[in-house]
Formats: sequence, C-alpha cells, structure tokens
Amino acid sequence: MVAIIGAGPTGLLLAGDLARAGVPVTVYERRTGTSNLTRAFGVHARTLELLDARGLADEIVAGGARIDSLRLFDRIRLDLSTLPSRFPYLLITPQYRVEQALERRAIELGARIVRGAELTGLRQDGGAVTLEFADRTEQADYVVGTDGVHSAVRTALRLPFPGRAVLTSIMLADVRLTNPPEDVLAVNAVGDAFAMVAPFGDGWYRIFAWDRRHQVSDDTPVTLEEIREVTRRVHGTDFGLTESRWLSRFHSDERQAPRYRIGRVFLAGDAAHVHSPAGGQGMNTGLQDAANLSWKLAATVRGKAPAGLLDTYQKERHPVGTLVLRSSGALIRMAMLRSRPARLTRNAVGAALLAVPAVTRRAAGVISGIGIGYPGVPRAADQPLRSGQRLYEALREGKHVLIAAGDFPGYRDRLRVAAPVTDTDQAVLVRPDGYVAWRGPAASVSTMTAWTVA
Repeated sequence: MVAIIGAGPTGLLLAGDLARAGVPVTVYERRTGTSNLTRAFGVHARTLELLDARGLADEIVAGGARIDSLRLFDRIRLDLSTLPSRFPYLLITPQYRVEQALERRAIELGARIVRGAELTGLRQDGGAVTLEFADRTEQADYVVGTDGVHSAVRTALRLPFPGRAVLTSIMLADVRLTNPPEDVLAVNAVGDAFAMVAPFGDGWYRIFAWDRRHQVSDDTPVTLEEIREVTRRVHGTDFGLTESRWLSRFHSDERQAPRYRIGRVFLAGDAAHVHSPAGGQGMNTGLQDAANLSWKLAATVRGKAPAGLLDTYQKERHPVGTLVLRSSGALIRMAMLRSRPARLTRNAVGAALLAVPAVTRRAAGVISGIGIGYPGVPRAADQPLRSGQRLYEALREGKHVLIAAGDFPGYRDRLRVAAPVTDTDQAVLVRPDGYVAWRGPAASVSTMTAWTVA
C-alpha cells in the first residue's frame, strides 16, 4: 500500500495514477472538508498535457478562460500562442476545480481518501513505513508527502527547508467587480505595489495585492479599502470593487528541500519546494512532480521496475524545482524594482530580448513547462496515431507507449504499441508521463528491454 499525506492537487493526481495501475493507495488529509479559498489560478500548457493524458483536460479547459500572451511588466508581453502544444495558452481557472476533477478520478479508480487525519510522526525500516496519527497507527510500503509548505512528512524526516521569505504581507481578496478588466488576467506593478485580478468564472474575482508601504504580519486583518487603494494605485482603477466574501494575508517563501527522497518516503509539490507567485508555477510544478513519480512508484510496488528507477525522481525533478525557483524569483524581483529608471531599463531590455524569437521560445517554454525536459529525456509532443487516437489519448492507460510501424507482439503485454500515421523505420518509446524514454531504429526495439515496465 502507498500512503499519500495531503489531498491537494499533487496528492490527488498521484493517487489516481497509482489506483489506475492497480496499486492500493490511501490519501490522508488533515482537513475535514474542502474549500474554494485557494491561491493557484493558472494551469500551464505542460500541465494541461498531463491532464489530457488522464482524460481531464477538456473538462477543465471548458470551465476556464484562455490567455494566449502574458503581460510581464507594463507593456511587455510574452506570446504563448505559438507553443508546440495542443494547449498554446495559459488557462485561468481556480485550483479547486482542478482538485475536484482529480479527486473524482482518484475515487472512481479506487483510491481511498481519509479526512480529519493529522500525521503526528513516522518511522521506517527496510521494508515498511509506520505512520502515526492522533487516533491510530498505519503501515505503508511507501509514503509520499504532498502536505504543503508546512509538511508534517518533511518535519518527521528532519529534512531542512532552506530559503527565505521573498514577499511578506501579500493580500488576497475574493470580491465582486462592477467594471471588471477587459483582459482575462489583469497584472501590473508600479515599484512599490502590484496587483493581479483573476476571475473565478462565477461572478467573483480573486485579487492578489502587495504594498511595499504597508508591510505587516500575516495575522493583521485586511480591509476592503486597503485592497481598493492598492488596486487603484497599480491599475488606475479599482474595477468597481463593491464587496468581498473573503480577505486574508500571507507571505511567500522561496525554499527547496535538498532531497526529495529518504528511503521509502518521498516529497512532492510544496512539501518539496515553494516559489514566489510570479509565473503561476506552484501548482503546476507539483502536478508535474506527481506525474513523474507515480509511474515509477507503481512499477516498483508491482515488481516491474528496472534497478534505480525510483532514484531518477530526485535526479529529474530536483533540478526542475531549482529552475522554477530561479525563474519565478527573477520575475518577482524585476516586478519589485522601485526606481523609475530601473523599471524603464527593465522594460527596454525585456522588450528587446523578447523581440528575438529564440529568446521568446525559451522563455515561453520555461514558464509553460513545454520547454522543460530531463537530461537525455525530452518531452514527447502529442501526435496523431494510425488508430485515430492521439498520443496523449493512448497514454491514458498509464503505460509506456511504443510508437512504431509493424508488429511487436512480444511487447503487447507490457506496453501500448501504436502505429504512427506515416510508415517509418524509426521507433519511439514514450514514458507514461509523456517523456521520451528511448528512440531508435524499429529493428532495435529489443535493446530497450530495461524500459518495458508495465
């Protein structure tokens, strides 16, 4: 049995994948109920591809709003419309809608979710992990901590979480607007303040705001007038803000655990890394962690994994966490530039750089996740197959997919074999997380035996 601590998006995607592979899995969640008071709003292209491989993307896209370019600073825009993906945009939709879809999938596939279960400690030996809760003790073969920035799993492992607060006194407000912004996502910064306005889709809007002039502790109440004032200063209008249903304040850290695995225990999502809100990377990076780990863990539990497969989780995902920390940190620091000459220089240099196609492709690839691969393991682009399906539809079985012309009966019990639309003497083996495991002549398929896990 695999135990997952934390029923956020990362834990729920992981649970669904394990259940789909036939692995018994239980998710333990400290909260007793669900909430729509979430911070994440953006679902990037690479995450939508991973959701597509689970049959959820079209549903989630239908309930959101698409943005094909990002306004980074003042008038600088990053074009996403040319991304080599079925989803060349940023989708604006509340995190809780992604959670709802992932939870429904996980339960339908057989995952068990236990709420009101607060982890108080864990210990492990060579063969199992013992989990201690306030009212009981449980055992698992493996444990994954997806329980956020204040992770009880990480604390129990005594892992450091080095870093620092990059922004304090960030304000959140769910509000009604009588004159909402024309852009789906309104973002701007003026040196001593920034504000982002994003829709829930039900008539309510979420405002993220920060004011350098008023830095206070997280427990200091937020007032509606404070939100109005900062929004006016940043955008020139408060968009007709009339009422709120929720106001809060928090601080944003940049931190990363040095190790994502200790024995039979793993960390993923905010339990492993947290970033500034710039670029909307938090939930996306966590979901991509889960997609990377799930098939490796399932193969290991079922006795189908090649030696060292679980070690590749750290090797592949830790550098990505570091990259996201650096890229989101750079964005937030540029947004916080205080002097007008510094901001003018930033805008001029940024506009000049993004006029270079190669720079634009690289920047869009990093922010969207489309351009992120692993050493020797590139992302597999979606493509049509002779069956009439697409590659990411074929990946919904949770198996490796061998794209090759011809018949490979010896592999059909271990992976999905799919013919390309056009005959070719080349073959490509795609991992369940949508990355290329092997590429070579079809005549050499027998050389990839180590990757044919089921």
